[in-house]
Amino acid sequence: MANTSDFKNGLCMNWNSDLYKILEFQHVKPGKGPAFVRTKMQSLTSGKIIVNTFNAGVKIDPVRIETRQYQFLFNDEQGFHFMNTDDYEQTFLQKEMINAPQFLKEGDMVDIMYHAEEEKPLSCDLPAFVNLEITFTEPGIKGDTATNATKPATVETGAEVRVPLFINEGDRIRIDTRDGSYCERLKS
Repeated sequence: MANTSDFKNGLCMNWNSDLYKILEFQHVKPGKGPAFVRTKMQSLTSGKIIVNTFNAGVKIDPVRIETRQYQFLFNDEQGFHFMNTDDYEQTFLQKEMINAPQFLKEGDMVDIMYHAEEEKPLSCDLPAFVNLEITFTEPGIKGDTATNATKPATVETGAEVRVPLFINEGDRIRIDTRDGSYCERLKS
């Protein structure tokens, strides 16, 4: 068992029958009254972010979380199938557990977060940026660059992103998987 003096960013704990990760915390010692710890935590099962205040010295139950690297194989009606590159063990996850499934391409490497004691997968994170090829987009109109105009484009995974007018079919672009936005065109 640990207590509030052991809080640090990234600490995972079992609290209120759920797993939470501490995003931010602040020890507060007011001039009048007992000390307390103000926290901002994210649920590892639902992704919901909550703000909570703990009294100083409250006991908590820390949990060991492991991150393992897996390779994406394919997806079907069971879910998304991944393979551990160390021992070739395969696992599958539901679409809701993946942060940006629309940008997942066969052979991509991802990080899967596991509850170490229960060997239960919690979430799957793609890299912050992925490089994909444009498979379809309308041609841009020459001279129409006075504004920050964008157009829809379909990438090789089937996802649709908004890109600048100068992007054409066959171009490779970098996409931010956290919000699905266009970052830059890659040189061939």
